[in-house]
Amino acid sequence: MRAITIPEPGGPEALVWDEVPDPEPGEGEVLVEVAASAVNRADLLQRQGLYDPPPGASPCPGLECSGRIAALGPGTSGWSVGDEVCALLSGGGYAEKVVVPAGQLLPVPEGVALDKAAALPEVTCTVWSNVFMIAHLRPGETLLVHGGSSGIGTMAIQLAKAVGAKVAVTAGSRAKLDFCAELGADVLVDYREQDFVEEVGAATDGAGADVILDNMGAKYLDRNIRALAVNGRLAIIGMQGGMKGELNIGALLGKRGTVTATSLRARPAGEKASIVAAVREHVWPLVAAGRVRPVVDRELPMSEAATAHRVLEESSHIGKVLLTLP
Repeated sequence: MRAITIPEPGGPEALVWDEVPDPEPGEGEVLVEVAASAVNRADLLQRQGLYDPPPGASPCPGLECSGRIAALGPGTSGWSVGDEVCALLSGGGYAEKVVVPAGQLLPVPEGVALDKAAALPEVTCTVWSNVFMIAHLRPGETLLVHGGSSGIGTMAIQLAKAVGAKVAVTAGSRAKLDFCAELGADVLVDYREQDFVEEVGAATDGAGADVILDNMGAKYLDRNIRALAVNGRLAIIGMQGGMKGELNIGALLGKRGTVTATSLRARPAGEKASIVAAVREHVWPLVAAGRVRPVVDRELPMSEAATAHRVLEESSHIGKVLLTLP
């Protein structure tokens, strides 16, 4: 089969569309013939040599995909050859075929095209696990989402609104903020021109955000604590603004706040399966009902993965960028 490989770390040109051996499904796994994969920032880090796949994972990038089941491994039940699925992966999505643990499969939701379904697994699992399973966002609370126009952000807005929360977002342009408003965001903050601490405070009568979903890390740490409500929960899922920051413990104590930091890729298969099961139970009905949808900026052929990586590096997109196969 063909897949995107990374012979040497580097820029987007380091991605090579090449022949590789076909994968074989093992115990409790399925082989998926890939229709599409989505590009995530973790893929960019892997391409640069900064984020190695976990042990046993495919060396090819790609943390999610959609496609059809081509074969079942020994002991696999509940799925059939030909089923249309999407999947949360530890790697290998940028390929014609990929092996997936059965617990990380989801059926393509009703009303969603097979290619567009590739935009769902990573964002739904990330948002549901962090905002709802860990931070326990409740109806009537306020969620602040940094990077509201990203794949994660566009999903967080929709899910938070679906449960009756108020949503504030940051983004870097009027076009991106307008799109967030179309999805239901209530408070729009241009991070280039406005201070999100002040804006969220003004929108909540000084109370602050009950939950903050943060992709920036160190750069926003101090301001995130200041933006938290009493008993607020800060969920860190990225380090786009750096790895090391100074935490004012006194301010955190004053807020009786909680800070968590998680990633999906390195979690044990059992934990991923639990998250996927929760997404299927709680999120998939919302997608099928049309209350939540994948947001896809553009689709490119899998062989043009380098172009897709440049799009993400420029941050010119809204939602997800997909790589597709004929």
